[in-house]
Amino acid sequence: MVDPLAEVSILKVCVLATSSSGNCTFIGTGATRILIDAGLSARETATRLEAIGERLDSIDAIVVTHEHSDHVCGLPVLLKKLGVPVYISELTARQIDWSEAESKRRGPAAVRTFPAGTGFAIGEFHVQSFSIPHDAIDACGFTVASAALKVGLAMDLGYVPENVRYQLDGCELVVLESNHDLDMLKVGPYPWALKQRVMGRRGHLSNDTAAEYLLESFDARTGTLVLGHLSEQNNHPEIARMAAQAAIERRSLRTRLTVIEPRKQSEVFTF
Repeated sequence: MVDPLAEVSILKVCVLATSSSGNCTFIGTGATRILIDAGLSARETATRLEAIGERLDSIDAIVVTHEHSDHVCGLPVLLKKLGVPVYISELTARQIDWSEAESKRRGPAAVRTFPAGTGFAIGEFHVQSFSIPHDAIDACGFTVASAALKVGLAMDLGYVPENVRYQLDGCELVVLESNHDLDMLKVGPYPWALKQRVMGRRGHLSNDTAAEYLLESFDARTGTLVLGHLSEQNNHPEIARMAAQAAIERRSLRTRLTVIEPRKQSEVFTF
């Protein structure tokens, strides 16, 4: 059955999950459908896709940001079930245990590696990778472009360097991390070593640091900003929203802001 929404929308985006419990984003058109990350079980991924009118067996490819378990724990089973290609950086691919997926991999090129910073085509999408500062071997963010529309995803990064700012320019929709409130993190339950990791320049983006980026160089042409990867222990959706909204209002931006609560999926964005 043809999805009637796919016929009238150029691009469909839904963040199926974004937290330390799992990360997965759907981006699709009538012709091409991909997942960014596979941090949910195959069953949960299928359930969340069905909730937005999509099927797991319609996915054409999986793109991976980095090797941490909340981004790849469902990857071997998804590959076994679907047999679709997975696009992953050369260094990150070496960190994945592929043994569970090998027995039923359909075709010799199921794993397609790329050097971070390069682009590649998946169906009608052009996917551009870019390095992000995170404590993984070779963490990447991505922009995904179809026709004249581009969306960008920058999650799991300690700060927003110039290359990330450059790549996110020109996006109609940006999914950006707003992981923690600094004061909540400092007095929260994490051990001090973990707090230092989260606060570090290869850790996670705080509400304040995300707001600084919005004030300094966020592209005013971006129509929608989605904040994700909020910590359940060290943040609150309204605190993240207020910090970002204050920055948006100071610049008089017309950007629409939405915040994804941990363990929930976003609304469906169509363009």
